[in-house]
Amino acid sequence: MGGRIRGLMSGIAALSVLVACGGATGGGTTTTTGADIILGAPLSLTGSSSKEGGLAKQGYDMWQTWVNQQGGINVKGVKHKVQIKYADDQSKPDISAQLTQSLITDQKVQFLLGPYGSGPTASDAVIAEKNSIPMVEGNGAAQAIFSKGYKYTFGVLSPANKYLQGVIDLAATLNPKPSTIAMLAADDSFSQEVAAAVNDYAPGKGFSVVYNQKYPNGSTDVSSLVAAAKAKNPDILLNSGHLAEAIAINKAAKDLQLNAKLFAYSVGPSTPDFVNALGKDSYYVMDGSQWTPQVKYKPTFYLSVADYTAAYKSTFNTQEDPDYHVAESTAACLALQKAIENAGTVTNTDKVRDALAGLDVMTFFGEIKFDNRGVNVTKPMVVEQIQTDGKHHTVFPSDVADKQVQYPTPPWSQR
Repeated sequence: MGGRIRGLMSGIAALSVLVACGGATGGGTTTTTGADIILGAPLSLTGSSSKEGGLAKQGYDMWQTWVNQQGGINVKGVKHKVQIKYADDQSKPDISAQLTQSLITDQKVQFLLGPYGSGPTASDAVIAEKNSIPMVEGNGAAQAIFSKGYKYTFGVLSPANKYLQGVIDLAATLNPKPSTIAMLAADDSFSQEVAAAVNDYAPGKGFSVVYNQKYPNGSTDVSSLVAAAKAKNPDILLNSGHLAEAIAINKAAKDLQLNAKLFAYSVGPSTPDFVNALGKDSYYVMDGSQWTPQVKYKPTFYLSVADYTAAYKSTFNTQEDPDYHVAESTAACLALQKAIENAGTVTNTDKVRDALAGLDVMTFFGEIKFDNRGVNVTKPMVVEQIQTDGKHHTVFPSDVADKQVQYPTPPWSQR
C-alpha cells in the first residue's frame, strides 16, 4: 500500500486513486444523481483559534473531496454530492451562533458541522436544537456542551476529562517516578474540565497537585503564572489551554528555568505550529491526542489510517502528518454521512438525528458510538511526544506506541 501511495499524483488525484482502489462505502454502482446536500460550518478562520480552525477545515475538505469523487452520499441508490458552506466566526462564540442561524435561515443548509472550540460549539448547539438541525462536531470536547439535554448535537471526539489522563497514566510507569504536579489552566469550560479531571484523577495514581491556577483564556503574558509554579518545584508541568497559551507557557518555562521532568499540554503540541514556533525548545513536550497515525483501528468504510495519512500529505503537499484536529474533523463528516445513509433520507432531519443516536461504526479515527448525551465515550486517547528528532511520536499506550518515551526532560541549561 505504501508503494502505491508514494506513486500517486499530488493533490486531489491521490484521493481519486484511493477511491478507485476500494475506498468507497460500497452498496453497488448507481447512475442516479440527486440534489446536492448543503452543509454549514462556522469556523475560526480568523481570531485566536485560527490555526486550529484551519486544521478543522482541512479535515472537512478532505472528506468533501473524497465523497464527491465517488459521486456523493448514497441514499437509497441516489447519489447526492456535498457542498460545505463556510462562515468565519472569528473565534467568538456569539458570532458563531449568529452565523449558524444565518447558515440555516439564509443559506438553507440541511445539516451542520461543528465549529472549532468548546465555547463556539456550546453556542451553536443552542441554535441546532432550536432549529431541529443535526450538528456533528469534532472540536468541542467540554462535557458541559452535552449537559443541557440537547438531542441534535453529537461529538465524535473523546471528552475533555480524558485529555491528560493518559499522561498521568504514563507518568505513573516512569522511573524515577515523578510525584508532584503544577496544573495551569485557561478559564474556558474545556480547559477547566481538563484541569478538574487532573485534580480528581492524579491523587489516585500517587501524585500530589502542588499548584493549581487558572488564567484568562487567550493569555500570552504568563511569566508571573509560571514563576509561581516554579516556586513549587514541580516534577510535572501541565497546561490545559490552547495553542497560543501552550507556546507562551513553554517560552516562559525556559526563560525562568522551570526544570520539570515532564511537560505536557492539552492542546498545542500536536500542531505543526507548536514546533515551528519553538524549534528545539519543543522537544520532550507531550500531549494527550485524540488520534495519531500510529493508531491501529480497522475501519469498515472510508480510508485506512495509513491511506488517510498519505492522502493528507499528497492533498496538502506537505511532509507533516495530519494532526488530530484534522482527523477528528473528517470523522465528524463520516459520522454524518453514515447517519444519512442509514436514515435513507436527506430531508427528514429527525430520522437522521435518530440514526446518529443509534450509530456504531469503526472509522480510521476509532469507534464512533454516542451515549444518550451525544458524547462519544468509546474511543480512547493516546499520548504523543515531540522527540529530539523533531518529530511527533506516539509513546503511550504501549500497544500503539512507535517510540519509547524520552524521560526525564533535561534541564534547560543542558539542552
